[in-house]
Amino acid sequence: MDKTKILLAHGSGGRLTHDLISKYLVQSLSNPLLNKLDDAAVFKTGGNMAFTTDSYVVSPIFFPGGNIGKLAVCGTVNDLSVMGAVPKYLSLSFIIEEGLDITVLEKIIQSIAAAAKEAGVEIVTGDTKVVNIGKADKIFINTAGVGFIPEELDISGSNAQPGDAVIVSGTMGDHGIAIMAQREGLNFKIAVESDCAPLNGLIADMLKACPRIHVMRDPTRGGLATTLNEIAAQSQVGIELDEESIPVKPAVGGACDALGLDPLYVANEGKLIAILPEEFAPKVLSAMKAHPYGVDSAVIGRVTAKNPSRVSIRTPLGALRILDMQSGELLPRIC
Repeated sequence: MDKTKILLAHGSGGRLTHDLISKYLVQSLSNPLLNKLDDAAVFKTGGNMAFTTDSYVVSPIFFPGGNIGKLAVCGTVNDLSVMGAVPKYLSLSFIIEEGLDITVLEKIIQSIAAAAKEAGVEIVTGDTKVVNIGKADKIFINTAGVGFIPEELDISGSNAQPGDAVIVSGTMGDHGIAIMAQREGLNFKIAVESDCAPLNGLIADMLKACPRIHVMRDPTRGGLATTLNEIAAQSQVGIELDEESIPVKPAVGGACDALGLDPLYVANEGKLIAILPEEFAPKVLSAMKAHPYGVDSAVIGRVTAKNPSRVSIRTPLGALRILDMQSGELLPRIC
C-alpha cells in the first residue's frame, strides 16, 4: 500500500478514512466544534443550530430505490436529524460533466424536489458548474444543511453510557447491496432496493418517546460495525451486540454470503442507530415500529464498561468475537 497517495479506500468510511481525518484534517483545522467528529456541528446562534455538509459521487447515478438526487437530500437531512435537529434549509451544488442528457438532469431534480417535500426542507441556495468530458462522471452533487435543535437535547457520539440499549431502525446492508447489484449486473431472486429515505419524521417520534436519547447516527459508509466502533471510541465504552438480533433481509444476507461480504460492514442510507437508557428502550422501539421507516427496528445490544473502544458480537453459538473497524474499501463510490 502506497502511503504517499490517496487511495479509494480513504473514502470507505473505515480505518483509513478515520486516520486521514484525524491525522491531517483535525490536526490542522482543530477547533472544539470540529473535534467532536459528530455528523453535524452544533453551535449557538440565539439557540442551538446544527450545520452539516456532504458530497455525493455515487455510481451508478440511478439505482433500485433511488438516485443521486434523492440520496443527496436524504443523506443531508439524516446527518442533521441524528443530532436531534429539525432540518430546515439545504444548499445544492452540481458539478455536471459536459454531454449529460438534459432528461437525466430533469429526473434527478424531480427526485430532489420530491425528497425535499417529504422531509419538509427547502433548497434555498446552490451553484452549478459544467466540466469537460472526462473530468467528472456524469454528475456530482454537494450539499449543506442547517437545522435547529431544542435546548433540552444533547445528542452526540460521545454520550453513550454503560447500561444503554443499542437499537437499529431496520435491516442492514440494503443500500450497499442494491448499488453493487446494479453496478455489477447481479440478479437476485428477490429484488434488493436501496433503503434511501429521510429519517427526520421517525426521529421526531423517537424523541417524543424519549428526549434522553444519548446517541444517534446513520450507519452509511462502513455500515453498522464501523459506525459503532466510532461511537465506542468517542464515548470510551464497550459495545456488545447479539448477532441473532440484528435484522438482515434474506436476499441481502444471501447476496453477502455469495459475495464473501459481511452485511454489518455494508452501507445503509435510510437506517439509524440509537443508543439510550435501557428503561426507555421498549417505549422507543414501539414508537419506531409504528413509523413506516422503523417497522423492522430491533434492540441489538448494549453498552458496557468493559473493553473501552471495542465492539464485540455474540454469535448464535454463544462465542464472543471482536467486530473491528474495516481497514480497506468494501465498495467505492457508494454515496
